[in-house]
Amino acid sequence: MQVLDNKLSVRRCLTFVTGLVECLCIAGAIFGWASLVIVLKADGYFSSLCFNTTGDNDTQILDCSGQDEQFSLIFTIASSLNNCLTLPNGFLFDHLGTTVARLYAIFLYTTGTLMVGFASPALSYLLFPAFSFIAVGGTLFLISNMQVGNLFGSHRSTIINLYNGAFDSSSALFLIIKLLHESGVSLRAAFLFLSACSVIHILRTFFLLPRNFIPYPLPHRYGYGISCGALEAVKSEGTVNEDTLHSSAVPFKQERTFRECLLSRFFIFHLLWLSVMQFRHYLFIGTLNPTLQRLTEGDSSLVSQYSNAFAFTQLCAVLCAPWNGLIMDRHRAKPRAPGETEHEADLRASVLSLFLTALQCVLFSLCASTPYLPLQYLTFILQVVNRSFLYGGIAAFISVAFPSLHFGKLYGLAMSLAASFSLLQYPCFALINGALGGDPLYVNIGLTLLNLLAFIHPLSVYLHCRKLASQREKRETIHISS
Repeated sequence: MQVLDNKLSVRRCLTFVTGLVECLCIAGAIFGWASLVIVLKADGYFSSLCFNTTGDNDTQILDCSGQDEQFSLIFTIASSLNNCLTLPNGFLFDHLGTTVARLYAIFLYTTGTLMVGFASPALSYLLFPAFSFIAVGGTLFLISNMQVGNLFGSHRSTIINLYNGAFDSSSALFLIIKLLHESGVSLRAAFLFLSACSVIHILRTFFLLPRNFIPYPLPHRYGYGISCGALEAVKSEGTVNEDTLHSSAVPFKQERTFRECLLSRFFIFHLLWLSVMQFRHYLFIGTLNPTLQRLTEGDSSLVSQYSNAFAFTQLCAVLCAPWNGLIMDRHRAKPRAPGETEHEADLRASVLSLFLTALQCVLFSLCASTPYLPLQYLTFILQVVNRSFLYGGIAAFISVAFPSLHFGKLYGLAMSLAASFSLLQYPCFALINGALGGDPLYVNIGLTLLNLLAFIHPLSVYLHCRKLASQREKRETIHISS
């Protein structure tokens, strides 16, 4: 039996490692858009929208604002769909299981990479559906991999945070494609290779993941995936039927309905917290290339240098991801006040995390608003740290503030509604190119002021915790006096 236990351990380690590679290499590739835009421009996509115009001192310059607008629109649509479809994708995963959800994700991702592979400057508009498919398929890969943390018990939260960080770091994929393109590898060859890699995703779906879900807590000698021989015997012995698990579970005591959670102050302010900061990140990424073009006065080598620096900083997201969880866990571990419940302790521990995330975003926005080129290195660092805190904090707060029964629905709905708000980035980009003459200073100032609204959420949670503490003190005073 020791041999069989070792085989199960090896399979779980393979599942973890391949899941990490999958998230790190492809899942969030769309967020490396700034690097790929340089390749698409070099290959002439939407080049028909560029035209000669007269600049200062009657010099002829090439105006490619229309081209930049199309690239910004592609990213706007893809990044917004990435979040808007989180809710239906969550329902798909919950109701149809891992295998069906992943096969759908593979279909979307493969279709998107094939469309890019066979696109050309004459078929530039294929990029609109292609990158939307890549973005949505990548998010489904992340959703299906989050459950791998259930295989490792006490390390569950660490693995979930690590996967989220890997998702952010996968934006470096487009940097690698850019560097390969500079070395002579065509865009078509790179994306056809990504399409061929779908075979690996299919094999992993059937051999290293369950058909339905990985349960938590994990049953003894839990087996999953297509097996044979001795391991199949362990699987049949160790796997617990999900229906049996649900029927034997202790009934969940629902404190609030989904409607009550949805209309609660916590959810509304959490949605505001997420929306304003995510909007700032999306607009920054979508406009990074034209911003660098303006700050470098069109120096293509400097634009490439700063684009590479931005992409390299995205790799650090996988290192930044656990920090937010460590902050929350440390504060949660502090001795609780007399009468303080675990739920109150969790809320109290989340205040610092929510506040630091909002503060980071304001600092990031201030740096991004400053038209000083060397400062953008600091902007890139603040952006990746804040992004890691932001997406780690979304799920963390929902898990402690609301009943677990509603976690999937509330998480998916928050991401979808925040994505709808992010659609405003395209009108902002049109405003910059139009009325503001390509200078984003006033838009950046407005966004920095908008980010100040994110502080409402940690303040609200802090005041709620203070109110609960005051009520406890009054009850203790009454109890002592009586």
